[in-house]
Amino acid sequence: MKIKLKRSIIPALDVADLRKAKEIVKATCQVKGVSAYKVGFSLAIPYGLKKVVEEIRKLTDLPIIYDHQKAGTDIPDTGNLFMEVCKESGVDYIIIFPQAGPVTEEKWIEAAKRSGLNIIVGGEMTHPGYLENENGFLKTNAPMRMYQIASNLGVTDYVVPGNRPEQIKKYREFLENKGIKPVFYSPGLVSQGGSITEGAKAAGEQWHAIIGRAIYEAKEMTKAAEELVKGLE
Repeated sequence: MKIKLKRSIIPALDVADLRKAKEIVKATCQVKGVSAYKVGFSLAIPYGLKKVVEEIRKLTDLPIIYDHQKAGTDIPDTGNLFMEVCKESGVDYIIIFPQAGPVTEEKWIEAAKRSGLNIIVGGEMTHPGYLENENGFLKTNAPMRMYQIASNLGVTDYVVPGNRPEQIKKYREFLENKGIKPVFYSPGLVSQGGSITEGAKAAGEQWHAIIGRAIYEAKEMTKAAEELVKGLE
């Protein structure tokens, strides 16, 4: 199952209570402009990913993205097992951040393709102190290398930092110059300072805003989601 909208809001179910996650889904799944849900470790560890997917599926048939936070950081050979269990759990998309190097990245992308999962490749994160130019561990050009390797393997879907529109534009232009029509997914919005409007301008035609706290901490989650969708225009 794939996301049908070119631009959308994707609520991040980054909560530790499955009941709360279901409340978020109930409040937002009928909002026009909400296209999918992102699930992470906070639900997968205590409840099991398969159980979480089953409960969400009772409420909506929108695609489910699993963000392992961060997958793709192990040895190359574990990619097959990771994708197999994710596929068995019923998710539709997998996010990887291949910080373990190019061999792992290639093997994990190939494993995702074999499993039939849609893969989203991340490179640059939203927080300071990540890349070397901000006193981080990773070389400043590492995200670009991650995106380049993925594009060479035919990947079209990428995570880019929503609070850094200038970087989104840079990655879009790079991928378009390689003949890729990128589909971007961006965290780092609203609560982390990023503007949905600015992110949408930088990303181009296909962009999905991943929103967590601005929805699940809102008093009226439906209304919050509806307001956020307006920023995509």
